[in-house]
Amino acid sequence: MEKTKKLTPLRVTVTVAVALVAAILLTVIGYVIYVLVDYYRIEDDLELDILNGSKTAVPSGRELKIMTYNIGFGAYTPEFSFFMDGGEYSRAFSRESVEMAIEGVCELLERENADIIMLEEVDERATRSHGFNQRAFFENRFLEYDCLFAVNYDSPYLFYPFNSPHGSSLAGMLTMSRFNIAGSVRKSLPVETSLMKLVDLDRCYSVSRLPVDNGKELVLYTVHLSAYTSDGTIATEQLKLLIDDMRAEYEKGNYAVCGGDFNKDLLGDSSKYFGVSGEEYTWAQPIPSELLADSGLTVVAPSNAPSCRNADAPYHEGQFVLTVDGFIVSDNVSVGEYRTVDTDFAYSDHDPVVMTITLDS
Repeated sequence: MEKTKKLTPLRVTVTVAVALVAAILLTVIGYVIYVLVDYYRIEDDLELDILNGSKTAVPSGRELKIMTYNIGFGAYTPEFSFFMDGGEYSRAFSRESVEMAIEGVCELLERENADIIMLEEVDERATRSHGFNQRAFFENRFLEYDCLFAVNYDSPYLFYPFNSPHGSSLAGMLTMSRFNIAGSVRKSLPVETSLMKLVDLDRCYSVSRLPVDNGKELVLYTVHLSAYTSDGTIATEQLKLLIDDMRAEYEKGNYAVCGGDFNKDLLGDSSKYFGVSGEEYTWAQPIPSELLADSGLTVVAPSNAPSCRNADAPYHEGQFVLTVDGFIVSDNVSVGEYRTVDTDFAYSDHDPVVMTITLDS
């Protein structure tokens, strides 16, 4: 009779190690397949639903107030730092923290009382903001505004960092107007074709058409351009598409106004205004001036206070700050006051920017 071979401690160790490695490989392969299968590009020229339905046309020759605000999905209290910027956290501290930040944003919006509001990084359903539906909260709070929501990205579950995964995110941009929005579409922006697309998925801008009382249209663009790209080429391509679109509307005789987070240093060199060098950071380069040459478009960016802090650490004195939030307007739009609403980044890693305009008759 053949004797049964006994497993030595070494063989047991090797067997367990092989099984463990095989399990890890199968998990990794399964996750990669899940991400690749789940990845998709959102349809281009997607018509967006508009809530409420104001009948009021935009008045020409009268001052209007517009605001743009990246609310940072309600996570960025001053103590928060973000892992993709070199910081510590991948999610908001708690659902209660998110609700408090969003309530603070709402109170600020009510104080500023803008006619048109553009919000970026608004979560509809996301692990990072503990499932709090920010889109619905704003829509229910500001019933006097026409509202439309453009999904920027609908990302699969990110199992990183391993101790607290970032999770999945359905997030976008919310545009609110006291005047009638006759129609709006979501325009897809180019994204990377390499595996980097799995980190920084879809990007877009919304194009909203508001009838003006003189028969023209105010064409509003709400945008949030890419930050996490392997080089600046994609971000420049995104900006070129946006500018070409705005220029075409201006040449038709319409008014074109874009607001949002451009992830570009809109002041050219913010360190000259705020005294903090950004040489070690490559994500916020100046807008290439040649893109705006002879376009009939102008960048409007305030320098009274920065609109963004780098989120590699909690907010502190000496942290890298700059202005990436602002507007681009066509030459038939007269710009009045514009400023950053300085909250010391109380509710987000961004502060809102407001501008008054008058549509030339």
